[in-house]
Amino acid sequence: MTPVHKILTASDWDAVPPDGAWGGSAVDRADGFIHLSTDAQLHETAAKHYAGQSGLVILTLDADHTPLKALIRWEPSRGGALFPHIYGDLRAEWIMTARPASVDADGVLRIEP
Repeated sequence: MTPVHKILTASDWDAVPPDGAWGGSAVDRADGFIHLSTDAQLHETAAKHYAGQSGLVILTLDADHTPLKALIRWEPSRGGALFPHIYGDLRAEWIMTARPASVDADGVLRIEP
């Protein structure tokens, strides 16, 4: 199993249909793919893009899960690190966990159990 994560705002989480497909946030749609992070990238992504925000949700998916695996491309981003991107919709049934989270003003990610 290769866990990957998607950080969502509360409004984006509300838009994920419980039995359907979600096309991503406004930023994802503008970029043409759904941004994900690995375990090692999650905290930096949260600090960079979500500092000072509460009411977030962290989705965890298995990048090795078929058919999700066929939609993920690992592409270089910050510092040449390979980030997972979904080229297509995220299906609700691929979500392993959805945990409430917040990022304080200093960029510290706090994920509730």
